[in-house]
Amino acid sequence: MSFNRRDFLKVSAASAVSAAVSCIPKYPDLNPSIQKLKPMTDGIIPILKEDRLARIEEARQLMRKNQIAAMYIEAGTSLFYFTGVKWWQSERMFAVVIPQKGEIAYVCPKFEEDRAYEQIQIGDDIRTWEEDESPYKRVVQILNDRGIRTGHIGIEEQTRFFLFDGIRKEAPQLTYVSADPVAMECRLIKSPKEISLMQRASDITIEAYKATLKTLRAGMTKEEFSANSKAAHRALGVEGGIWANFGESTAFPHGSIKKRKLREGDIVLMDGGCSVDGYKSDISRTIVFGEPTQRQQEMWDLAQRAKAASFAKAGVGVPCEDVDAAARQVYINVGFGPDYKVPGCPHRTGHGIGLDGHECIHLVRGNKRPMEVGMCFSNEPMIVLPEEFGIRLEDCFYITEEGSKYFTGPSPAIDQQFA
Repeated sequence: MSFNRRDFLKVSAASAVSAAVSCIPKYPDLNPSIQKLKPMTDGIIPILKEDRLARIEEARQLMRKNQIAAMYIEAGTSLFYFTGVKWWQSERMFAVVIPQKGEIAYVCPKFEEDRAYEQIQIGDDIRTWEEDESPYKRVVQILNDRGIRTGHIGIEEQTRFFLFDGIRKEAPQLTYVSADPVAMECRLIKSPKEISLMQRASDITIEAYKATLKTLRAGMTKEEFSANSKAAHRALGVEGGIWANFGESTAFPHGSIKKRKLREGDIVLMDGGCSVDGYKSDISRTIVFGEPTQRQQEMWDLAQRAKAASFAKAGVGVPCEDVDAAARQVYINVGFGPDYKVPGCPHRTGHGIGLDGHECIHLVRGNKRPMEVGMCFSNEPMIVLPEEFGIRLEDCFYITEEGSKYFTGPSPAIDQQFA
């Protein structure tokens, strides 16, 4: 049996991954709640080559429908979605060209060729370029070799401008359009396997929350909390983390840069997640460190009602903006808002989620796209009371034929964070 260079590189990479997974780290200096955690990664069913081939075929069908001759995708989550290749973005082009007809092809720096061979599962056309050569010429060569000299080329949404601009200058006779009708539409509807991966990521983050919350103490900094949460996720077998803010800093939806140690009676707002085979979780919890005041209790309950209203509204055929409106109406009914005014909710009710923590499409006014089975969203109609505190109770959900379904059960009460 022949065994070529590409096979050797893939076997070597697989061996390295296997060795890394088997080395479960120990945390002798951490809180016992984290020390006792065990990996939750057994039984994960990853996205396989045949899944990605089916995605490429779906993309080609959408290209035909939208009269797009080929799609250009640079390093990022869409590259991983279609090919399984994980590559960081730098000033050097690494990309894939998926034509409507013909074999897909990659553009890769010459000195990175071996690393590319380790990862590439689909296709074997790799066009390399030396440091003093133009990667844009390689893209155009790929298109020319597939008979594409005129027509529409779809540029995936995460592509940086300088890459698009370089290709455009090299082939000005082509017409460049957004690839959203292809790439975004493929990624928008999650398969049962994708839902399962997101479910596992959510389950893991909930366990990390439970362990990390037990480490809260007076005088703790948000950096200490974050470090504990990262250690908890690692002990559970994944990379992830949870950031936190205390007291009046929680009125900033994405936190404050001010140094603030935890004090008795503080609102503690936490937000975080992890990744399982690339698929994300995103969960927020808000508690009081100590006994809640009446105002804290009332505002927590109000945020819970807004979240429940948006979840109840979601379902097949419901316009996304209607879900946002349902949550916002709860705040309007008590005199908050309207719109994005505070006190009230200063941002959209939710965002899409998948391989990216924030994906299209969003639960926001103006988005009339009807919900479909397989769409996934966060539900987080945060309430902000300026200079006092903020409350966000975020769980993600997905759409089924029967309605919306949470990945994680919402917090039942201010002193009971887990269903």
